Amino acid sequence: MSKSLQAIRGMNDILPEQTPLWRYFEGTVARLLDNYGYRQIRMPIVEFTELFKRSIGEVTDIVEKEMYTFDDRNGDSLTLRPEGTAACVRAVLEHGITGGGQVQKLWYVGPMFRHERPQKGRYRQFHQIGLEVFNLEGPDIDAELIVMTWRLWGELGLRDAVKLELNSLGTSESRGRYREALVEFLSAHLDKLDEDSQRRLKTNPLRVLDTKNAETQAVLVDAPKMADYLDDESRAHFEGLKARLDAVGIPYVINPKLVRGLDYYSKTVFEWVTDKLGAQGTVCAGGRYDGLVEQMGGKPTPGVGFAMGIERLVLMLEALDKVPEELSRQVDVYLCAFGEAAELAALSLSERIRDQLPNLRLQINAGAGSFKSQFKKADKSGALYALILGDDELAQQVVGFKPLRGQGEQQSIAWDALAAHLATCVVQG
Repeated sequence: MSKSLQAIRGMNDILPEQTPLWRYFEGTVARLLDNYGYRQIRMPIVEFTELFKRSIGEVTDIVEKEMYTFDDRNGDSLTLRPEGTAACVRAVLEHGITGGGQVQKLWYVGPMFRHERPQKGRYRQFHQIGLEVFNLEGPDIDAELIVMTWRLWGELGLRDAVKLELNSLGTSESRGRYREALVEFLSAHLDKLDEDSQRRLKTNPLRVLDTKNAETQAVLVDAPKMADYLDDESRAHFEGLKARLDAVGIPYVINPKLVRGLDYYSKTVFEWVTDKLGAQGTVCAGGRYDGLVEQMGGKPTPGVGFAMGIERLVLMLEALDKVPEELSRQVDVYLCAFGEAAELAALSLSERIRDQLPNLRLQINAGAGSFKSQFKKADKSGALYALILGDDELAQQVVGFKPLRGQGEQQSIAWDALAAHLATCVVQG
């Protein structure tokens, strides 16, 4: 027998029972970003491989191990995007929308792809909401990004479950001085480093700070600190960011080992982390990348942004019981019709109701069926109320109105009064 077809490991279907929560989360974020003056941009999910090699860094884990890369029929090397910032920078450069110092505040949503070991909250196709700002260089915009996420956690009921970690990586020059000091220190303790850290010492030494190996972490206790190598400009920028977070009352922790996994970051880096999802604790992260646009062929352009993982935040909402109760109900009212004449009238009546109550979730029965079978479907739909339309109701131009989830007797409502009655009952229900 042929093997049954299944989704690729780490690439999951999002089923109808799950999508209401996804839509709720995405809608909440979209409204928040609209309110702060951000505009949506949509980029392709496939880009030339060179884009990610030049932006992320050829010696990063993403480029070396995790990208989905293939040659197309023209012989071009293409890659499914592993993150959104590089693609967004490519888009603004290609269309010239940051030229002349134009400020752009952009956001995007969609799937990203990395060949990682699938586990809870981490998949090979995963979804992110990302945000990028260009041509603003002060700590005020860094603070705005963090303040927005803080507001989002409040709206979602997650503030008590997340912690903000901050660090500054300085400019490329100060980071270069720090890298030299770190390599000199770690080289003197080479025998105590794990194999992966020894490899990173030669290719991307700052990533050693992010190791999970206990023995290497013990060595890092006495390692040089990035803060001691910051230039005056970076130090002032970081102090300005902290002052603004203090003014708003957002708590944070300075994490000197926070470096992020991408080469393009400079100055501010931050992560929102949680202990509610096990080992994979980062739910939102980002920072400043002032040199990236120039690195990709544009003029010097300040940039800053973040990305949040939708899967992980949806898991948090479920784990902490923060899913709004109304999401469990997809239908407000279910209309049962018996007989062809009633079915025709039900279709017309339902459209009139939708005209008057555009936010009402009204489902009309399809496939006919007996009184018992239609009521069974009405109950299974989760609707609060059933509407009944048969020959008797048709003759009197009324509809039977029956509560399905609470107390109350069935009653008859005139067609021209139905919309007003539903508006009151559904809101109260």
